[in-house]
Amino acid sequence: MTAFAVGDIQGCYNSLRYLLDKLSFDPEQDTLWVAGDMVNRGPDSLKTLRFLKSLNKSCIAVLGNHDLHLLAVAEGIRKQKKGDTLKEVLAAPDIDELLHWLRHCPFLHHNKKKAITMVHAGIPPIWTLAQAKKNAKHLEKLLQDDSYPELLKILFKSDCSSNSQFPLAHKKTLRLAANYFTRMRFCDSNGHMDLNNKSNTASGAVAPWYTFKQAPMHNDTIIFGHWAALEGKTGRVNIHALDTGCVWGKTLTAINLTTFKRTHIESRR
Repeated sequence: MTAFAVGDIQGCYNSLRYLLDKLSFDPEQDTLWVAGDMVNRGPDSLKTLRFLKSLNKSCIAVLGNHDLHLLAVAEGIRKQKKGDTLKEVLAAPDIDELLHWLRHCPFLHHNKKKAITMVHAGIPPIWTLAQAKKNAKHLEKLLQDDSYPELLKILFKSDCSSNSQFPLAHKKTLRLAANYFTRMRFCDSNGHMDLNNKSNTASGAVAPWYTFKQAPMHNDTIIFGHWAALEGKTGRVNIHALDTGCVWGKTLTAINLTTFKRTHIESRR
C-alpha cells in the first residue's frame, strides 16, 4: 500500500489519469492525497470531481481557494470570473452530491503515523500543529453545517461587518484562518500576509510562510500546493511544494509519501 500526494489538478482530468497510470495507482490498495484546487481554469472540473469522489476512502483531499470559490458561486455569493471553467459543474445533474462531498473535505489533513501535514496554501509561523488543527476543525464544522452559506459570506463578502450570527471579531478570525489555509504565500513573523504577490520573490518585510526558523512547525513535514511560481522548490527538505503549473501547460507532480520520490508528467491540456 502506497500513499501519493498530488498538487493542484484544477480540472486537468486527463493529466491526472496519465499521472496515476504512470504511478500504477491502485485505489484498492493505494491512497491519493490531493493538495487542494481540484477544480477551475482547466477543461474538466466535472470529470475531476466525479473521479475523486468515486475513490471514496482512497482519496484524501483538502480544500483550496478555487474549491471554496466554486461553493460560493453555487450559492450565488460570488460571480464567475473571467477564466473560470465551472459552468459544466454548475449544470451537472449530480451537483448537489458533488458539492456535499466537497464541503466535507478538510482544510488540513494530518497523518500522525506518517507525521505529515497537508494543506493547500500554508500554515502561518505563529501556529503550532494543535492550533492549526483546531482552526481547521472549526472551519470544517461550519462548512459542513446546513448553514454553511453563512460561512461563505464571511469568507467572500467584502463587508465582514454585515449581519450574521457571529460577532465581528469571530468573522475576522474565520476569514484569517481560511486565508492561511487556502491563499497564503508571503507573510511576516507575526502572520501578517501579502496576498497580492504571486511571484516567488518576496518584497518588504514578508517572506515565504515556510522560511521562519522560529515557527513551531518549522521541522515538521508539510505538503502544500497553491504556489505555481515556486516550480515545486522550497529549499527545505521537509516542506514540499506540489503545484507545478499543470493548468498553465507545465507539469502535474506527485510525491510518494514513503520515499518522497517525485513523479512528473507534462500537462495533457
